[in-house]
Amino acid sequence: MSQDVKAVYTGSFDPVTLGHLDIIRRASRLFSQVIVGVGINKDKRPLFDPDQRVALVRRVTRDMPGIEVATFDGLAVDFVRQVNARVMVRGIRPLTDIAGEFTMMMANRQLDGGVETVFLMADEQYVHISSSLLKQIATMSDNDNHLAKFVPREIIGDVRQQLGRAG
Repeated sequence: MSQDVKAVYTGSFDPVTLGHLDIIRRASRLFSQVIVGVGINKDKRPLFDPDQRVALVRRVTRDMPGIEVATFDGLAVDFVRQVNARVMVRGIRPLTDIAGEFTMMMANRQLDGGVETVFLMADEQYVHISSSLLKQIATMSDNDNHLAKFVPREIIGDVRQQLGRAG
């Protein structure tokens, strides 16, 4: 672990998936503190509101030392500086994310050259997970074991409840 290096992992986390949780866990082994930044995008209609997403991430990371969860609005690179961090962690899935994440990293360097981006490749068991896929599975199957392959078991009830309201 890097001594006293604070990192930020941003995303929508709508909802937090096993892939997100894997990146958070791995980042927590590399950095003394990881702040999970739950982004607020007013142009999207999320399944969960920002406070609910924060609560879900806190619930599934409660046993991990050095993890904080907060919302942010605006540029992720600005949020990194607001929390006095200098590292941004990004999880990437092969092929689907690399080009977009590389472009974002270059833009962030232009905006703030003091913020470094660290890419963590998604574990192969999670590369297929996306929020749209898990929402589709949740609405088409009432088998919680199916959904547990995508989201932490602790939040399956929350996902099902929200999808019932959304549908």
